[in-house]
Amino acid sequence: MSSAHYQGPASLPSDYALLSRIAGHYPDGEEQVRIESEEEESEEEEENRPISTIVRRRSMPAPSDRPSHPTVCRPLTYPNFPMPGPIASENTPLLNPPVPRIEEPLEQTPDSGKTLLIFWEELRILTRYALPVFGTHILEFSLIMTSVISIGHLSTTALAAISLGSMTANVTAFSVIQGFTSALDTMLPSAWTSSQPQLVGLWTQRMVVVMAFLLVPMYFIWFNAEGILLSLKQDPEVARLAALYLRWVSIGLPAYAFNCVSRRYFQSQGLFAVPTQIIFIVAPLNVILNYVLVWGPQQIRLGFIGAPIATAFSFNLVSLMSIIYGVIYVPRTAWYPLSRRMFTSLGVLVQLGLAGVGQTASEWWAWELVALAASLLGPVALATQSVLLVSASTTFQAPFALSVATSVRIGNLLGEGKAQRAGIASNTSIIMALALSAASSTMFLVFRNSWAYLFNNDPGGYRHNLSARVTAEFLNTEVVTLVASIIPLVALFQVFDGNAAVTAGILRARGKQASLLFPLYAVHLLMRDLLCAINSSYYIIGIPFGMWLTFSRDMKLHGLWIGLTVSLVYCSFFGTLLCLRTDWNREVWKVMQRLKEQDKAHHHHIEVDEESGITQQA
Repeated sequence: MSSAHYQGPASLPSDYALLSRIAGHYPDGEEQVRIESEEEESEEEEENRPISTIVRRRSMPAPSDRPSHPTVCRPLTYPNFPMPGPIASENTPLLNPPVPRIEEPLEQTPDSGKTLLIFWEELRILTRYALPVFGTHILEFSLIMTSVISIGHLSTTALAAISLGSMTANVTAFSVIQGFTSALDTMLPSAWTSSQPQLVGLWTQRMVVVMAFLLVPMYFIWFNAEGILLSLKQDPEVARLAALYLRWVSIGLPAYAFNCVSRRYFQSQGLFAVPTQIIFIVAPLNVILNYVLVWGPQQIRLGFIGAPIATAFSFNLVSLMSIIYGVIYVPRTAWYPLSRRMFTSLGVLVQLGLAGVGQTASEWWAWELVALAASLLGPVALATQSVLLVSASTTFQAPFALSVATSVRIGNLLGEGKAQRAGIASNTSIIMALALSAASSTMFLVFRNSWAYLFNNDPGGYRHNLSARVTAEFLNTEVVTLVASIIPLVALFQVFDGNAAVTAGILRARGKQASLLFPLYAVHLLMRDLLCAINSSYYIIGIPFGMWLTFSRDMKLHGLWIGLTVSLVYCSFFGTLLCLRTDWNREVWKVMQRLKEQDKAHHHHIEVDEESGITQQA
């Protein structure tokens, strides 16, 4: 499903090329772009020039109007960046081939009191960005949940094994991969709308190299999972089947890592619908494969191992389709030729990636600890926790999709040097998160007395719970009553959870993943730059406080949710404060500096390659 076309800001990228072809290019003089001659200022003066004078890419002519051999003008902020062809006029496209751009009339008058109009424009853009991301995450979630549900009907032991195997895969691999690839949320969007869009391909190649190194310890853990699980006092048969599941699903582990990277490669260019369209095709095939390989005819039925094989096949199919689409249908504007440069600057990605793991993986692990604590309270509490966890996780997908869209959007605007619009987009996303959270909270409150019945056909019915952690024999009237009593806490939790997700996306766009860590330093950081904790607040505030209320104050499951809510109140408040106090002009300047460093590295490698070539000839 492709997003509806909208004639919005200039950072709406190449999936809007159709409009650009129809509209053609705009007449001269419509866009107020300050053009300075390169010969009129020295390099020292240029480095000190205010951000408002930086020349950004403007709307491009329609493809049919482009010259067969377009010239390229040299951006003034990067005088050493090598560009082919002569210095061109202000009407010459800055890229070769140029990227179709859409006119952004409101950006021409940033100080004319049209902030409200820009707000509505950003709201439409973020909505169009977020909808396909939401679909992508829901469908990707189905790839794993389908195997859990299909295996769960084989036996109780198989259900326990697939749950344990899935949890192990999440903790040791999937969460780590998601955290590391979040570094691309900082690097790619701003590179795409800068004067060096080919850096999108270069940073993508570098992340692939980082992923290749990360897969080594992951494979070591997965292929030794049985011994590790036995040392953790797991049931021998469950440990054996869980290890078997991990060995087979490991066939798709490199593809899973590649999919996380390729998705951000597409999204940074505004091609949000591409991953959704691909996984929309694969998800039904995954369901069919799971049924055929687990429950199908005797000749091809594989039983327990059929589900992980189907999942691995689906991951690889998504990778193959992404490569085909990227090679055939996506313009090469963002691509960088394969070279030794892909092995440089890996430390930047590792640093941002480790902080991203602390942000993303810590939350995944925290919920596993909460589930473990709930299991100590008995089967009714565990069943209730399963219902609440699945409910909260499902509604969380909407603000999480908005956070991804916000990260890309703000990164694009920073790369274009549009500081004011980036600030408005940030504030708009926070308001949208509050609206989404209010809607989900209202839904929980209205249906609180019957919510648990969504996971069971009737109060005394028996079927498997969607979380695959407990069977439905515990989903009785007692569970329904307990769910109804905790749902108001979950409703309050939604407000702060959605806000924290979106503010985390804003901070990722700024490269502030590290500021999401270490809440013990909150007071000290507040005095410096308001750098506060987001997800690690679960461990230092939420879980300890929740455990104290649960076991010491005998508040049971209510105590766990109160602790989680308190931790999110903390990180939501400070995260919002940090975003509202952002100096967006400084953020644009930081992006410019990063691009200049990459430009210097580019020249250095050219000189090294030339010297190597001369040596070889000699």
